[in-house]
Amino acid sequence: MATLLLIIIYLAFIGLGIPDSLFGTAWPAIYNEFNLPISYGSFITVLCSLCTTFSSLFSVRLIRRFGTNKVTAFCTALTAAALLGYSFADNFLMLILLAIPLGLGGGAIDNALNAYVSLHYSATQMSFLHSCYGVGVTISPYILSMVISSDTGWRGGYRIAFFIQLAISLTVIFTLPVWRKAHGNAQAEEERKPKVLTFKEIMQLPGIKAVWCIFLCSCAIEFICGSWGSTFLVEYKGLPIDKAAGMVVFYYLGITLGRFFSGLLATKWSCWKIVKVGEYVIAAAVLTLLLPLPTAFSALGLFLVGLGNGPLYPNFSYLTPSNFGEENAEAVMGTEQVFAYIGATGVPAICGILAQVFGLWLFPIFLLVFFVPLAIATVNIMKINYVK
Repeated sequence: MATLLLIIIYLAFIGLGIPDSLFGTAWPAIYNEFNLPISYGSFITVLCSLCTTFSSLFSVRLIRRFGTNKVTAFCTALTAAALLGYSFADNFLMLILLAIPLGLGGGAIDNALNAYVSLHYSATQMSFLHSCYGVGVTISPYILSMVISSDTGWRGGYRIAFFIQLAISLTVIFTLPVWRKAHGNAQAEEERKPKVLTFKEIMQLPGIKAVWCIFLCSCAIEFICGSWGSTFLVEYKGLPIDKAAGMVVFYYLGITLGRFFSGLLATKWSCWKIVKVGEYVIAAAVLTLLLPLPTAFSALGLFLVGLGNGPLYPNFSYLTPSNFGEENAEAVMGTEQVFAYIGATGVPAICGILAQVFGLWLFPIFLLVFFVPLAIATVNIMKINYVK
């Protein structure tokens, strides 16, 4: 039963990834159809991120009351409904309103499943869980590319994504009894009641600020590369747009391989060793991008950033119960994800403003600025946990 439940959780995490890359891919077609300024897309993505942050912070109360299984089922259905709504949207206001259920559903799923897997499964399975998210964010652009030139346009892509999400939602709903049986009587419908902590109480936990710093900086590095890597190659390295896009593929390949190999290595290495090796790889990547090397080395640098940084999020998520106690895991994980979302949404926007003023030569400097506190915070949390 535990294996069957893990497959269900993996499916739900694929569903978590499906909406995340869909809007950015569809936006050029959307703003042209609605005659909107290109910058208006930020209103939707920021609102969605704010709702995701809010949901992550308060999801522990929902988990405590209803259980991880019901929260996952409801929120997957909520995101499916939002995707269907997007497929019928005929004005910008509808797009804005639909970002609210999409963000609320995504944040609750993310927190609930990360906490559940960290408590009941291995580090290997946590890394594979995040690889499933990669499957989700890869599916959406592919679907959209197949239908965007047809009569259905971008709405057809959203409609197909809705049916996939609906199938995942129904699977989770119909398999709710599996959650009761998977881990024995102690993990029944009510499962272990997570402890509800105030933000002030969480702040007093030893090492929490270092972990918040790690999540913020790791996600900042990830999304700086995703947001500005291609522009850096075009504007600073002088590559044609198509070749720059091809090089950025190596970055996403690095993330996928980093999480996949993390899952394999977790059977022999501790999470801490995987984290340390990952950060050594990031250091090599940043050095590669800082040095005045031929352009081909930029592709190598981006690949290494993804390879080294990819395993950090799943491994630090998995370490949450051992770092702060099982009873505090859900509450702490909600705050970890808040700082992750700050790094993922706020930092790339600030870097974009600075790059516009001073130039894209700053791109590797941005990575260095966030890598240094990431490494220092990792050393601090390892000292607190007596890890050598």
